[in-house]
Amino acid sequence: MSEATPGVPVPAPAPTCYNHPDQVTYIHCARCRKPICTRCMNSASVGFQCPACIAGGTPASAIPRTIAGAPMRQGMVAATRPVVTFVLIGINVAAFLLQLAVGIDKSSTNWGMYPAGIAANGNWWTLLTSAFLHGSILHIAFNMYVLFALGPALERVLGHWRFTVLYLVAAFGGAVCSYGFSDPMTVSVGASGAIFGLMGALVVAGRRHSFDITQVVVLIGVNFAIGFMSPGIDWRAHLGGMITGAAVAAAFVYFPRTPVAQWGTVVAIVAVLLIMVVVRTSQLQAQLGALGPWMPWHR
Repeated sequence: MSEATPGVPVPAPAPTCYNHPDQVTYIHCARCRKPICTRCMNSASVGFQCPACIAGGTPASAIPRTIAGAPMRQGMVAATRPVVTFVLIGINVAAFLLQLAVGIDKSSTNWGMYPAGIAANGNWWTLLTSAFLHGSILHIAFNMYVLFALGPALERVLGHWRFTVLYLVAAFGGAVCSYGFSDPMTVSVGASGAIFGLMGALVVAGRRHSFDITQVVVLIGVNFAIGFMSPGIDWRAHLGGMITGAAVAAAFVYFPRTPVAQWGTVVAIVAVLLIMVVVRTSQLQAQLGALGPWMPWHR
């Protein structure tokens, strides 16, 4: 039997896992601070948690989040699965099939973005419905290909809800820019404003986190060049969507831990777009109102 030597401190016993006393460990649960072995530890955003704390509920601070502050798991759907991208593709394809059934020209006239019609009849909803319509098979094929190529990566970064908001606000921004600066008698359709919004968002997110964005920048440049060279392409919607998407993405990736700042900025962006709509409507009503109700914008 050993005896303690007078004046020499007795070393403290090595800590052992509270679930497995035979396992020496120097790892502690980040919540309750109890020692846990490798069989008991569960990864958290900071350190590890024991089974008891996991069973008792995971605090918000321990939920893994993306670089935009979105939870890595939302409800029963992991944020790594780009379900919103596929849903948006499905909606666009379904809308195009409906156009084929009704007639592309007729559906574009009824639901497309028609500045004179909006100002005269108050068809504000066409500023969004126009973003889900297309003028040809080639038109929708190109837009859906780019959405399929870029959407999943961006959805993983932003999370499902932020990605959905980005897409819709960028689509609205593209339509508003087209409404503000296009010929009042021009009908515009297409998801291009939203698609360019995704491109702008990827540039912002890539710059913020030092990703390689060369391919996205080249894609933007080529598509803008095509838009300026082809008179049938609405480059105003492209520009408006890209600027809006970049602004929304900046709010998400520069304020990842401040949801109030994120959503407050998005609300401010939408408010600016609505003000642009009101101002443009007032201008068009002044220009077109005096010509009488028999003109073609009165449906």
